[in-house]
Amino acid sequence: MQKIKGPAIFLAQFFDDKEPYNSLEALVKWVSELGYKGIQIPTWDSKYFDLETAANSEAYCADIKGMCASYGVEVTELSTHLQGQLLAVHPAYADLFAGFAPDAIMGDVKAYSEWAESQLRMAAKASQKLGLKAHASFSGALMWHTVYPWPQRPQGLVEDGFKELARRWRPILDAFDEAGVDVCYELHPGEDLHDGVTFERFLHAVDGHSRANILYDPSHFVLQQLDYLQFIDIYHERIKMFHVKDAEFIPNGRAGVYGGYQDWADRPGRFRSLGDGQVNFKDIFTRLTKHNFDGWAVLEWECCFKHPEDGAREGAPFIADHIIRPADKAFDDFAGGEADAKLNQRVLGL
Repeated sequence: MQKIKGPAIFLAQFFDDKEPYNSLEALVKWVSELGYKGIQIPTWDSKYFDLETAANSEAYCADIKGMCASYGVEVTELSTHLQGQLLAVHPAYADLFAGFAPDAIMGDVKAYSEWAESQLRMAAKASQKLGLKAHASFSGALMWHTVYPWPQRPQGLVEDGFKELARRWRPILDAFDEAGVDVCYELHPGEDLHDGVTFERFLHAVDGHSRANILYDPSHFVLQQLDYLQFIDIYHERIKMFHVKDAEFIPNGRAGVYGGYQDWADRPGRFRSLGDGQVNFKDIFTRLTKHNFDGWAVLEWECCFKHPEDGAREGAPFIADHIIRPADKAFDDFAGGEADAKLNQRVLGL
């Protein structure tokens, strides 16, 4: 069995104009002092990480790695969540996702997709130059407005939707394959890939592509009321990344999984800081260890109550305490002995 690496932290929620959140080096120094050993870097803000430069410059990537190493930190993965979202956007969401796109293409969903593909191809090259093995992204969504089957979906709509999503992703998956990097989709409401079934349908549409994999985040499954523990047993061979994020779902008589358009603090399902929600992390870490997950345990902090600094400070020891050092021998080895074929025959009554 493999020992999960960590603790690590996803930096997206901590970007800010104030110190120590206003540069990559300042953030690395801060998280290292909190006990983190790895960072997952978003790639949509060149102030922190210049994706185009990283895709084309070994020296730039070496400088990033060297700076991180000087604080005892590794780069665990890069993230293109926002770019992946824009690879497939239904026109109804063009304005809502405009903030993810460059100003020059705002509102143009065809241009969104073309720009996103170029970004993802650069992310493959940058990941390779950094020596990374996995990459985080969203799938995008062409069908999310039909997630609830009313009005009734036209025959063949879902099949056509996954066919188109696969058409857009297939050349990108091939580019990541050339780079030796897995694309790990965060299965997330609002994406066409949001649970196990939708991931399976996409995987079938891309002919089981070896680089199409999963970023496992139990918090999104709590909000969907999906069995996040059984999910590991079913899909462990495709789980290549792990976001350690807590959540809770508290049923009530006024709102359900759709939340009633309420703010996060009032929804039955909401994200929480580690240890404040309902996720059974002891069992998650046990099952991932059992299935030889050899990636990083990466905190993604999102909480509608607790201050992010407190969430980050509490997150490192929480993850460290849950990482299992696999046993190097069975606990009952003392009761056994060398194999004895004749003894085995007698025990079997043969």
